[in-house]
Amino acid sequence: MTTTASSDMSRASAVPSDASVANASVASASVGQVRPLKFGPLTVDVPVVLAPMAGVTNSAFRTLCRAYGAGLYVSEMITARALVEGNVKTIGMASFAPDEPVRSVQLSSVDPTTMGRAVLRLVEEIGVDHIDLNFGCPAAKVTRQGAGAALPLHRVLFRDIVRAAVTNAGDVPVTVKLRMGVDADHITYLESGPIAEGEGAAAVTLHARTAEQLYSGTADWSAIGRLKEVVTSVPVLGNGDLWEAADALAMMTSTGCDGVVIGRGCLGRPWLFRDLAAALTGRAVPAPPDLGEVRSMMLRHVGLLSERFGPDLGVRQFRKHAGWYLTGFPVGPEVRRRLATSSTLDEVTELLAPLDGSLPFPHEALRMARGHTNGPRPVHLPEGWMDRVDDPTPPVGGDLLVSGG
Repeated sequence: MTTTASSDMSRASAVPSDASVANASVASASVGQVRPLKFGPLTVDVPVVLAPMAGVTNSAFRTLCRAYGAGLYVSEMITARALVEGNVKTIGMASFAPDEPVRSVQLSSVDPTTMGRAVLRLVEEIGVDHIDLNFGCPAAKVTRQGAGAALPLHRVLFRDIVRAAVTNAGDVPVTVKLRMGVDADHITYLESGPIAEGEGAAAVTLHARTAEQLYSGTADWSAIGRLKEVVTSVPVLGNGDLWEAADALAMMTSTGCDGVVIGRGCLGRPWLFRDLAAALTGRAVPAPPDLGEVRSMMLRHVGLLSERFGPDLGVRQFRKHAGWYLTGFPVGPEVRRRLATSSTLDEVTELLAPLDGSLPFPHEALRMARGHTNGPRPVHLPEGWMDRVDDPTPPVGGDLLVSGG
């Protein structure tokens, strides 16, 4: 039995026995020698990371995914200012289940001083083991403040923020997530990746789209390979269009990246982490679950959400997940409609009970998009943002008080 991720300074604990996987650093016929990810003192046995997703990657979802395979499971994005000022919602988002082996948080800021203070609080008061800096969010409410995917355009400010985070984190590893740039005319990742590396970032992740693309079109995996050529001393991770385990193998083979970051591919598919653990350790990928297994996952998920948030909010949060779980299954529009408006655990249980558990997973649904599909769209930026790219001054009012991407 192995740990999901281990740290010589943290609460490393074992993965449940039904999800234990062999340590990576074993041969894979498709990828060559797959090795654990090393982020400073932190080791991730299988090179797979759960991407932070607003309203999704809370402790309930992380617990569910972690039961299926080794990896690093990151919280939702929180904003530095909200954390420093003690915003109640943000403090809740930075909380962890008692059995989480590694406490991993994604943080966003446009101000080096605020970033430094937030990192100190995460390290000294909350006791996190890993911090990921968000410079990839394309949401309009984020980029119009100069944050997320807009910030690397201001390379000096970007450098100062990464430096502040790394300096205040001490031994806690800090990683950086990027997009390719604002749009096709403002590509930044080949400059910002090496800057982050030079300031002590423990790894760099690239979502291989621009902010303007949002989630449209096809991710340009070749950009991940180009980033790997210029960031040479720390791991480079790839993100974008990873729907099946075979996609992870293909991305690592074609780009040479050191690991993968899974976003939309695991929505309604927490068992994807089981498949990834198998594929990346050279074992056969299990067959997809039938509807009976999926129903069990759904009940487990809504139960975890209810334990975490209370039955009312827990069920409301589950509604969007229900549609993702049932994507492709012939369950009928009425069941979907009622699940989307359900309000109690009993109601969810009653709606799922009559479903035919023997129905096989529909093969055509494996690659059906779930979650965000919007784009392309012009990027909202602060006024004059592209005219002063070497200005290290943080944008006024740029740090949001409430977290969530």
